[in-house]
Amino acid sequence: MIDLVPATLAAHAETAGEAVRLWMAIPFALLLVLIAVMPLTPHRSKELWEKYYPHVSIILGVAVAALYGFFMPGGAHAVWHSFKEYVSFIALVGSLFVISGGIVIHLRGEATPKTNVIFLLVGAILANLIGTTGASMVLIRPWMRMNKFRLSSFHIVFFIFLVSNVGGALTPIGDPPLYIGYLRGVPFFWILENAILPWAFVTGLLLGVFYLFDLRSFRKSGRRGQVAEKSSKEMLLSVRGMKNVGFLLAIVCAVFLPGQVSPESREILETYFIREIVMVAAAVASYFMTKPDVHAENDFNFAPIKEVGFLFIGIFLTMVPALAYLTANGRAIGEALTQASHYFFASGMLSGFLDNTPTYANFFDLIKSQIDAAGDAEKVAMMVNPANVREHAMLLAVSLGSVFFGALTYIGNGPNFMVKSIADASGVKTPSFFGYFFRYGLLILLPVLILCSVVFFPNEPSAPAEAGNAPVAQTHP
Repeated sequence: MIDLVPATLAAHAETAGEAVRLWMAIPFALLLVLIAVMPLTPHRSKELWEKYYPHVSIILGVAVAALYGFFMPGGAHAVWHSFKEYVSFIALVGSLFVISGGIVIHLRGEATPKTNVIFLLVGAILANLIGTTGASMVLIRPWMRMNKFRLSSFHIVFFIFLVSNVGGALTPIGDPPLYIGYLRGVPFFWILENAILPWAFVTGLLLGVFYLFDLRSFRKSGRRGQVAEKSSKEMLLSVRGMKNVGFLLAIVCAVFLPGQVSPESREILETYFIREIVMVAAAVASYFMTKPDVHAENDFNFAPIKEVGFLFIGIFLTMVPALAYLTANGRAIGEALTQASHYFFASGMLSGFLDNTPTYANFFDLIKSQIDAAGDAEKVAMMVNPANVREHAMLLAVSLGSVFFGALTYIGNGPNFMVKSIADASGVKTPSFFGYFFRYGLLILLPVLILCSVVFFPNEPSAPAEAGNAPVAQTHP
């Protein structure tokens, strides 16, 4: 998920061409249906799923990997690349899970709707500094503690919306798709300079909706008087396990390292899993250096990461044909996408159900293919130049779509399922897969994103830019 999608993967899809068929994605769809449906089945079936889901996920993943790897042109490379992305993903998520389990944050008193809004806003900003995964793992437990007397499913959902996804749209550190753009030549501060208004718009609307939900919950709980009587002399914030903050920063540095070295050194880092080794080493050191009572206070155990690890190995392997089909048919898709808003929704909806990193990479290449320029560096320079209104708007649309729509489902972004698993392990009732998607993703998040598209990506056709003949307009789209 944090790996650079290589050009050879796109070349594989081109070679596969007509051989890439959607029916090959049936195991991927089947696994998603099982994840969504089985927790809702009668008690006996649910027990069987909880016992055997690792076997189901691995069998489906291995079956697709074998079929695709042996019988498709370049299939073995595609499978190996997806497996490497899984290793990067689970090393990142797992190490952050372990390290955050050794950090206990306590906030004074019980949360009010106002303090909850402030907390989510701070979490959204923090996601740009330590990533959506890091912010989610560090903040989900204090979030649940401060709302323990009236913790509801919407508290978990809006945390996923704002901290695990939307918040991290301002820097390459924030979310893996933006990191891919940075490695491909997008300046580090480009997304901050161009996305700050859409980010503030979507974040503000989601915080406003959350405030209405939380205010209703707060009033119904009958705890207003009790909260008001809390002593102002209590400590505002206390943190235990501060040494783990250093390990957390080590993870962030490991993620960010490939962007600071030459392509040759980056290849060595990825070939020998240097980043992943650093992450695992930091997690192991953190685990054994953390006092048992700190882990106990966080109710720390390995059940959530076990569930994520087994389910996502199946997801990463079974989605290889779906991603290859997307790449092989990219040109045809591009012909149907004539507006920045089309790119926003197309990249977004696919990111909600597939890995948002290769989705971003495919749409990034799709934009480049429409620019008549000498080389990749020149094409990227034209894409980030606001004078090229069409390409600039498309790149911004893909960047935001890949991040914002990651909150559409539990599997849209890695931290989503981790947050759900941690909440489930703590006894919090969370929405089912369908409950999350239909009650919150479609009814709350999607209307907000439609408004974002209307405001920031109006449908104004523009001809593709050509090298040496770019528009001279200096206004942002």
